[in-house]
Amino acid sequence: MARARTAILALGVAAAVLIAKDAVTVGIGLRAPERAGAPAQANFVEIKWPFPRDMWGDGRAFRCAAADCGVEVSLYIRPKIGFCNCDTGVADEAELDRVADLELFSPKFVGLTNGDNIRVGWMRGLSRIYQVDIPYDRIRPIMAMAFNQNCDVMVATVVAPLEHYPSAARQVLAFLNGEPVLKWARAQFGI
Repeated sequence: MARARTAILALGVAAAVLIAKDAVTVGIGLRAPERAGAPAQANFVEIKWPFPRDMWGDGRAFRCAAADCGVEVSLYIRPKIGFCNCDTGVADEAELDRVADLELFSPKFVGLTNGDNIRVGWMRGLSRIYQVDIPYDRIRPIMAMAFNQNCDVMVATVVAPLEHYPSAARQVLAFLNGEPVLKWARAQFGI
C-alpha cells in the first residue's frame, strides 16, 4: 500500500512538472529561466587585486565561479575621484572610453557595441563591450562600466565570454546594486 501511495505521489509530481513546463512554454503564469541550468543567484567572492598599482590605486576584485554564474565572471571595481566630466557625467561613449579601466589589460581596445545606460544605486552611467588586444595573450572581449557621483566615477571591468555578457552584465549589476558595494562606494566618495 505504501508503494502504491509513493508511486501515485511520484506520478502527481511528474504531472505537475509537465503542466508547469507547458504553462511556461505558452507563457501562462510562470516565467521560464534565461537558459537551462542558469544559476538562481550569482555569488561573487572577493579576491586579491591582481594589477600593479597605478595613479588610481588598488580597487576591489571579485570572481564568480561557473557553478554560480553559468560561466566564470571576473569583476574589478575602483573609484576615480575627480576624473569624471562634472557637467554631464558618464553620458556618452567617448567619456566611457576615457574613464574605463581597460588600460589595466591593454592600451589597445575598440568598442564592439554601443553604450547601454546603466544605474547603480543613485548613480547613472554606461556599459559597453570592447575588443581588447592584450599583449602576449589573445584578443578578448571585455565589458567596461562607469557610473558617477558628480565629478567622481566608479569604474567596473567585467571579463566573461562574449556570448555570456548579457547574463553576466545582469549578475554584475545586481551585485553592484547590493548594499555592501553601495556602502563601499559611498565611503569612497565621502558621502
